[in-house]
Amino acid sequence: MKSGHREPLVNKKDLIGKIASDASLTRTQATRALDAILEGIQSSLEKGDRVTISGFGTFGVSHRKARRVLNPQNGRSMEVAARRVPRFAAGADLKSALDRARTG
Repeated sequence: MKSGHREPLVNKKDLIGKIASDASLTRTQATRALDAILEGIQSSLEKGDRVTISGFGTFGVSHRKARRVLNPQNGRSMEVAARRVPRFAAGADLKSALDRARTG
């Protein structure tokens, strides 16, 4: 990112407003809908399942092995524990839309 340049940020409140407007819902209904979607994705990932939204993408969990790294503050070696991390792979429709937005 260039100095002095901030990328636009869309937060949960913005998404709720867009959902409410596009789906003719109240903000309360849109909030419940978005929360239900996010909770559904999270609970599926916690169980180790993948979540695929056709055309949009796939949410999954990757496993990172334990490893030794150097602490940048003091240069000493330290152990980083194994952990599970979320991942997202964009679907074909999302990739195409982003490519069109970049070139068009």
